[in-house]
Amino acid sequence: MSAFPHVRFLTSAHQVRQFPPDSGAEVAVAGRSNAGKSSAINAIVQRKGLAKTSKTPGATRLINFFELEPGRRLVDLPGYGFAAVPGAMREHWGTLIAGYFRHRQTLRGAIVVMDVRHPLTEHDRTMLDLASTRSVPVHIVLTKADKLGRGAGLQAMAAVRKAVGPGITVQLFSALSGDGVAEARGAMLRLLATKPEKETPVEPADPTGAS
Repeated sequence: MSAFPHVRFLTSAHQVRQFPPDSGAEVAVAGRSNAGKSSAINAIVQRKGLAKTSKTPGATRLINFFELEPGRRLVDLPGYGFAAVPGAMREHWGTLIAGYFRHRQTLRGAIVVMDVRHPLTEHDRTMLDLASTRSVPVHIVLTKADKLGRGAGLQAMAAVRKAVGPGITVQLFSALSGDGVAEARGAMLRLLATKPEKETPVEPADPTGAS
């Protein structure tokens, strides 16, 4: 049985004004295009096809809001770092993501999805900085761990932990094998239970690299 039997798609937003009412609690999920973000979301909530997967990187063009249960949401942010996306679209994504982090008082934390074989890209680091502007806790999910041997995966995780320092949690994850799915779900639930910060900085960074 799903941990969230009533999970459902709530709405998509192309503009900040299209965000749903700013009440309750929500966790944002971000990641570089082709890092396996949609597959990770589906595995965590135990609902195939909830977040749309695609063989084409950059398929998530809007901010998608999913209701886990009344008052608690998971928010799927557009994938970043895909060079083939036109500059105007990257700029719009950057504005939309920055607006989300600037305005959402219900934001309790962020899950940043990274391919374990290529973690901490420039765009990933910018996303971590963006979360830092809101002082929200971050949990890093290193996806596609089944592509590496156990020893190599543990080494990669240790390297990421050292690079990001204390305060950010890191784990290995595989949507294919199921390894780390329960751990990621637990991290999401802990983030949803986090008490909100009182102040919001005015100008967060732009994870898409748009100027």
